[in-house]
Amino acid sequence: MPGPVSVIIPAHDESGVIAGTLRRLIDTDPESRLELVVAANGCSDDTVAIAAAVSPRVKVVEVAEASKIAALNAGDAAATAFPRAYLDADVRVSAGALLAVADALTEGGFVAGAPRLEVDVADASVFVRWQYQVWALTDYRGRNMIGSGLYLLSEAGRARFDRFPDVIADDLYVLRLFDSAERLSVSDQVFVITAPRTLSSFTRRQARIIAGSEEIAHRFPHFHHEERLGSSRVLIRRIARRPSLWLPAVPYFGSRLLAGHRAARMRGHWASQAWNRDESTRAPGL
Repeated sequence: MPGPVSVIIPAHDESGVIAGTLRRLIDTDPESRLELVVAANGCSDDTVAIAAAVSPRVKVVEVAEASKIAALNAGDAAATAFPRAYLDADVRVSAGALLAVADALTEGGFVAGAPRLEVDVADASVFVRWQYQVWALTDYRGRNMIGSGLYLLSEAGRARFDRFPDVIADDLYVLRLFDSAERLSVSDQVFVITAPRTLSSFTRRQARIIAGSEEIAHRFPHFHHEERLGSSRVLIRRIARRPSLWLPAVPYFGSRLLAGHRAARMRGHWASQAWNRDESTRAPGL
């Protein structure tokens, strides 16, 4: 019988979503294979109490500072099983999807993986929807992508590094530890993230992504960078063959230009960046 899988959920003021995330996992895990670790960090709400009340299966560890990286390291210290899933508190995924990826890692010799990403744009503006329509054509989406709120590592994959470093983008750090042949995307399993509702919220998120990418490139120049093959020039050629995307491409590139300017203000000051997220994705009941 396949073994247990640890799930580490960093949680900073997640009272609106943490119960739903945990119940979804527990309700879809009839064999109780998941070891659930909530790493609450710098919480000023009742995240800890809510998470602990969901089930005796939930192990809650607390970190005084509001730091996702500190939470990931504390969660790792408390977890006991491999493979190991690292899950943002607002991501929607079933236990079945996590277990399918974990079993594929164990059986297939891969070291990192994730289900297929879906983006919920139901409450997003048309301009945000256009962003994701164009983004779907990038190489990043097509190279066994992991991250964007969820990734799983085998024991060998987790051994590739010691502690999580203090970086803006932990998921990008992990992604670039492995080349695409080492990663696995399980296409018949999905996880869902919620798109920002407004273009301004999307642009703020994109600025942080760009800053995180620049930080990784600066601090870890030896990492794999095959995702850079999806350059703007290549993307433009793909868009040119799809007239339905000509109009969406205008705000797509415009928002990235603006996000790049905002990211430039973070350059060299990456360590000072605190939690930065779109609160609209934390709405209860999502």
